[in-house]
Amino acid sequence: MIRRFILYFVGFTFAFSAIAGVVGWFWFQNYLDSPLELDERVFILRVPENSSLTSVTRELGIDDYLRFPRLLLLHARLEATESIQVGEYELFATDTPRTLLSKLHNGEVLVYRTSLIEGWTTKQMLDHLRSDSRLRDDIGDIEIENLPSVLDLDIGYPEGWFYPDTYVYARGLPISVLLVQAHERMRQILEEEWASRSFGVPYETSYEALIMASIVEKETGVAEERAEIAGVFVRRLEQRMRLQTDPTVIYGLGDSYDGNLTRAHLQSSTPYNTYTNHGLPPTPIANPGRGAINAALNPNVGSALYFVGRGDGSHQFSDTLAEHNAAVRQYQIEQRAEDYRSAPSQP
Repeated sequence: MIRRFILYFVGFTFAFSAIAGVVGWFWFQNYLDSPLELDERVFILRVPENSSLTSVTRELGIDDYLRFPRLLLLHARLEATESIQVGEYELFATDTPRTLLSKLHNGEVLVYRTSLIEGWTTKQMLDHLRSDSRLRDDIGDIEIENLPSVLDLDIGYPEGWFYPDTYVYARGLPISVLLVQAHERMRQILEEEWASRSFGVPYETSYEALIMASIVEKETGVAEERAEIAGVFVRRLEQRMRLQTDPTVIYGLGDSYDGNLTRAHLQSSTPYNTYTNHGLPPTPIANPGRGAINAALNPNVGSALYFVGRGDGSHQFSDTLAEHNAAVRQYQIEQRAEDYRSAPSQP
């Protein structure tokens, strides 16, 4: 009798434990798949450096966003998903402890986008990146010429070496990391375009092409004109004419330029004054896009040596100085009733 009682008791205990285990397992799974206790539809969770899953779940528990944080820790240990990544996470009202852990472990951080614009100088790019509070400024108020050493880049003067594009990043990304990405992208684009350059372009190195591309970028915002503009400048180089392009003069004036280019400026003594110096300026004057690089390396074949703005963003191209002067009178004097900027002269 006693033996039978013991067998019944053991069986009952086993059955009760099994049932309790099954119920507990289903309750645990239901907990993992139940919505978080968020007060709003979208919640931004910031996970700073040196955070652990324990600290994050504890804070969420304190704020009543997450029930039973220790249970989520237990699940993470069982699944070997305790490691998490820093950054910002977008949580929704439909998120559960299970999806929360998945996001933290897989690093599904909230990403942002920033655009570096074609034709911007490196200083303009730096100012733009510093104005973004989501990026970490790890370079400070640095002089442009010191940028290569800070970024550990094997280049000289950094102007022109950062590719204009839209870059994706997570909050807290150092500015230096984004700049290195832009530099590597520029190297890649320049190498690809250099490899497919037209025969006979007058550049000894791809860097010279980069300089020309920066001038083309600043001279026109009309994509269809880039190769034509490049063709004019290439022919001037080949005929030993001065480039005589205003954007290089403006770049050489630096912060002293107030937006009004005068005849005195055109006679200024800087390495970037292409009205007084032959050949290309010593460095790029901006960061060109791929279109301008392609145009510099594949200029249009033709005979035009001059161009003048029509006032609508496009240009009138001329073969001779007489034709050019007539275009100047039409578009720059008669239409605007003001002095025209100096035109390239015959060699």
